[in-house]
Amino acid sequence: MKVDILLGLQWGDEGKGKVVDLITPDYDVIARFQGGANAGHSLVFGSIKHVLHLIPSGIFHPDKVNIIGNGVVLDPVTFREEIQDLRNLGVEPTQNLFISNKTNLILPTHRLLDAALEAKKGKTKIGSTLRGIGPAYTDKTGRNNLRIQDIFTADFEEKFQQLTHTHLELLHLYQSDKIDQLEKMNQEWFSALATLKEFTFIDCEYEVYQYLKAGKRILAEGAQGTLLDVDFGAYPFVTSSNTIAAGALTGLGFAPQHTGKVLGIAKAYCTRVGNGPFPTELFDETGNLLREKGAEFGATTGRPRRCGWLDLVALKYAVMINGVTDLILTKADVLSYFDTINVCTSYKVGGQITQRIPADNNAVIEPQYTVLKGWKEDITPLTSYDQFPAALKDYIAFIEKETDVKIAIISVGPDRAQSIKR
Repeated sequence: MKVDILLGLQWGDEGKGKVVDLITPDYDVIARFQGGANAGHSLVFGSIKHVLHLIPSGIFHPDKVNIIGNGVVLDPVTFREEIQDLRNLGVEPTQNLFISNKTNLILPTHRLLDAALEAKKGKTKIGSTLRGIGPAYTDKTGRNNLRIQDIFTADFEEKFQQLTHTHLELLHLYQSDKIDQLEKMNQEWFSALATLKEFTFIDCEYEVYQYLKAGKRILAEGAQGTLLDVDFGAYPFVTSSNTIAAGALTGLGFAPQHTGKVLGIAKAYCTRVGNGPFPTELFDETGNLLREKGAEFGATTGRPRRCGWLDLVALKYAVMINGVTDLILTKADVLSYFDTINVCTSYKVGGQITQRIPADNNAVIEPQYTVLKGWKEDITPLTSYDQFPAALKDYIAFIEKETDVKIAIISVGPDRAQSIKR
């Protein structure tokens, strides 16, 4: 058996949570491989809308195993809140949620550092969610951080205080005005460990291997999107982990030969939260209409998302670097309000037409558009591809031709049922 990988192909917010929830019945194990509570995976089924931040999107299926992998950074306070929200919905996650004992922890001082570092950057800030993600990954790669397995050691509190002291020295240097909140934050953090300790901790790499040997189907769930990858995104306007398919291998601990399908999710247009390059961004009424009709506000932060037309230069890059085998197109219904639809098929940079994303983030990019006919028809009630208007079928065919990958699922609304499989 193989590990299939599901990830976003844009700047995040592509609808990964809904798709994972939709295809979970096809798998035995759903495993989150990177990121932290900066993710916001929205699931809508019936009258219920729920946003998951740390917990894999298969959690609403009690017969499925869900894993938080070692590539994730976990804040116990946020985790406790999320667990309580699930229990309020009648879900008991201790029965089917397991956590890698190598998962790194986010400390209260990580959150304070996140805010202090972002404030210090001034106009060059990246748009952090301020949840401590970046500082936690910094300590991980600097070999300073605490992991879940440390909770059970006799000197855990001593380790916690040592790292906190190191962070306080930095916070004083950055003249943080929130240090006086730390005592209360620390008390809440240690209190939240009680909820964390209710769960089963695993050697993720061994468990994944055993599941594969037993013939179990595994889906690796990514957070954020390809264009936010710390290596291959528009650095430094990126997240702090590897969001691409390769990140699943290190974030869960399985070998390359066990990689199966790569399921890439893209919106029918583009959105972005935070700062950084966005060549097709719209600042006019069209952009406002996309935001309004697509309800484009961050599931984690509530911030209004930047909106623009579909960027095929960026999408083809994401397909290439991830080895995407199946495309999933979400929010096609949002484009139902336009007579014509623009699609960026190349860039003009320094007077030259190119199909490549410039490595220089300060490069001035002029998107070159192909104009397609809109369908101007409500597609939310449709239940099969055959019912699609001709202009939508043409839009799908155009994307498939450009990317050389078939679109396997088209989402025509937020509900789990509003997903058309081909």
